[in-house]
Amino acid sequence: MIVCVLSTLLVTGSVLAQAQTPPAQQTPPPTQAQTPPAQAQPAPPPRPFPQDAKIAYVNIQMVASSSAQGKAYAARIQDLQRKKNDELAAKQKELQAAQQKLQQGQTVMSDTARTALEKDIDRMTREYQFLTQNAQAEVQDLQTELQAEFQKQLEPVIEKVAVAKDLYMVFSVGDSGLVWADRGLDVTGEVIKAFDAAAAAKAPGGGRP
Repeated sequence: MIVCVLSTLLVTGSVLAQAQTPPAQQTPPPTQAQTPPAQAQPAPPPRPFPQDAKIAYVNIQMVASSSAQGKAYAARIQDLQRKKNDELAAKQKELQAAQQKLQQGQTVMSDTARTALEKDIDRMTREYQFLTQNAQAEVQDLQTELQAEFQKQLEPVIEKVAVAKDLYMVFSVGDSGLVWADRGLDVTGEVIKAFDAAAAAKAPGGGRP
């Protein structure tokens, strides 16, 4: 069984990740100087696949982040997150405006007007909480759906690579408890190429000269 990691490649939007109650408006802290990130070290050169080897391993997370299909699925989830974040931000702005109006008009508003505004704020707060929960559920449902589809498409590709190399088994690095292995046994690059080729063949017009 392949454990897919499509969702771990995504950063859930800040609004979706926050608590249900919208935070009070605060003054942002002063911007601090950012330390430039350390320069990434070049990847070691690939090693040839050991002759007569009967096992191999694949990095599923790398397949999800580097394959065309994995990137497309991640983009779909991120698009939904952005849409939901925009909707929640608009509702939050409306709620904060009402809260500010109540705070500024405490001494001049009539009891009737204040009570009506307080009821509106209570209603908008409940609506915001409902929208937040609904947005989280929609994103989670899409992640679950796409992870299942990703796994369904990837398994036969890994099997195809394994059969071509006459392997007995292929391990998933993230799930097997693997501590060390010869880098030559890594077939991730071949799986990505085969996965991209299979996706391209299924695309409209794929495989045509």
